[in-house]
Amino acid sequence: MKYVSMIAVGLVVGILARFVYPGAVEMGLIKSALLGVAGSFLAGFLASMRDGEAGTKLQPAGFLASIVGAVVLIFVGRASGLF
Repeated sequence: MKYVSMIAVGLVVGILARFVYPGAVEMGLIKSALLGVAGSFLAGFLASMRDGEAGTKLQPAGFLASIVGAVVLIFVGRASGLF
């Protein structure tokens, strides 16, 4: 169940991360959704490394961490030439 919630939050997070990132980010809606899912999984992975187990409840801190994870992925993608 935690993966389903991570994917659902990731769809919203990808769109929000595009607007938070400084400068224009040229990507469509589907790429934004995939970016958000990846950012959500990145944040969940880092949380599980820190706590030993990722939580299954949606929390505001997890939502913000997912946005930060997606913004980091945009930065890495732009630096490597993927976006």
